[in-house]
Amino acid sequence: MSTRLTILSQIEEVAAEQKLKLQPLHDELVLLESGLDSLCFAVLVARLEDKLGFDPFTASEDVDFPVTLGDFVRFYERYAEAA
Repeated sequence: MSTRLTILSQIEEVAAEQKLKLQPLHDELVLLESGLDSLCFAVLVARLEDKLGFDPFTASEDVDFPVTLGDFVRFYERYAEAA
């Protein structure tokens, strides 16, 4: 499964577990408007580390935090390519 599909499926899974309504997932979706809260993002990042084998937030020294879903996916994809 691609990095992008892994991220999207984990977002949907976390939202379902927390019984949260997600906004439609697309690259321009602002993460703060996605329907996920800060706890969900913490769970998401931890699960992605388990699934993908890395956490780009702790592995990178200079992190510009993603604003949109597209930024988030590209952040993970760039790190996966560099690893």
